[in-house]
Amino acid sequence: MTTAYPLQWPTGRKRTEPYRRSRAKFSTTFAVARDAIVAEVRRLGGRDLVVSTNVPLRQDGLPYANFRKPDDEGVAVYFTYDGKQMCFACDRWDKVEHNMLAIVKTIDALRGIARWGTGDMMAAAFTGFTALPAPRAERPWREVLGLHPHEMSLVEARLAFRRRASVAHPDKGGSHDAMTELNLALAAAEKELNR
Repeated sequence: MTTAYPLQWPTGRKRTEPYRRSRAKFSTTFAVARDAIVAEVRRLGGRDLVVSTNVPLRQDGLPYANFRKPDDEGVAVYFTYDGKQMCFACDRWDKVEHNMLAIVKTIDALRGIARWGTGDMMAAAFTGFTALPAPRAERPWREVLGLHPHEMSLVEARLAFRRRASVAHPDKGGSHDAMTELNLALAAAEKELNR
């Protein structure tokens, strides 16, 4: 197991607002939760495990005796499963060890899908935990829609969107990524021009 300090939250994964974090009903320690993650990923068949938190660890992987509660209790667990990079992240609870145990229970539930004979469902379930690539720089909405700076009305933005969507839509031979970029551009145009 490798540790990553400070916390490396997965790109594109939404965070729980600090005021929405709550107390879990788990009873565990940091060391027990950490060992449970290692064991559960091993049972699953995962490799290259990295557990990332804001808790500084000693060389033996245990937290320092005098470590204070971190401001960000989130946990991200990265590993390779079936040749793919996976990431489980949790920041719902107000203690690091409780977020770790929530990840353990999630992986155990997914292993249960495989144990109960519905492996195709397990493959489908894992698609949501695939580590996402780093986001690429977004282009300005006018550039995506092909508008000039003097074309400033919402009507013009919507017309440009429809023109571009007629060829970028996956059903028309375009791609999902191109359509996503167009949708984001239209949303940005509507936000800016609907003042």
